[in-house]
Amino acid sequence: MTRRVVANINLSLDGHYAKPDSPDMSWVLPHATSDVARDHMTSLWMPATTALLGRRNAEGFLGFWPTIIGAEGVDARDEAYAKWLVATDKVVLSSTLGTAPWERTTVVDKPTAEVIADLRAQDGGDIVVFSSVSVIKALLAADEVDRLALMIFPIFLGGGPRMFDGTLPEGRWKLVSQSTSDNGAVALVYDRLR
Repeated sequence: MTRRVVANINLSLDGHYAKPDSPDMSWVLPHATSDVARDHMTSLWMPATTALLGRRNAEGFLGFWPTIIGAEGVDARDEAYAKWLVATDKVVLSSTLGTAPWERTTVVDKPTAEVIADLRAQDGGDIVVFSSVSVIKALLAADEVDRLALMIFPIFLGGGPRMFDGTLPEGRWKLVSQSTSDNGAVALVYDRLR
């Protein structure tokens, strides 16, 4: 059976994944800590055996998540995700990293579609991409995403880069799950119809 490629991204209600000219992601935090958001994330990483990341996300994720393991007051779902991220195989797409500074990590400097073809040819569970926009856009452009997971947060950023900017090929998707948090965030999961 072919491995499924799962892409996950957080978006504002007006369609942006980041503020204009700012790496500040504080707008995500009030919504990312809801039960719905945590359960959404858990449903994505549990069937996965490989995390595919861009360099910037790898540096951010692997600099933060391992630090919460064993910390007091951490939600069990967050700690479970952190442990999974440390223990799972990670592939980081980068043209600037020579070697991986993290355990169980392979650095690859090849086109995203080629990397996915290589990963699909190997045994394993889902290949999941969390928030690495350049990777997700490349996979969507190559029609290599099998499951698209979105968290839509009830906030307008008023500008900034967009995930869906009119450069993607035509395609049909089927809604497979949806849930809404008390604070109005919506978790949506779509499967690609082929």
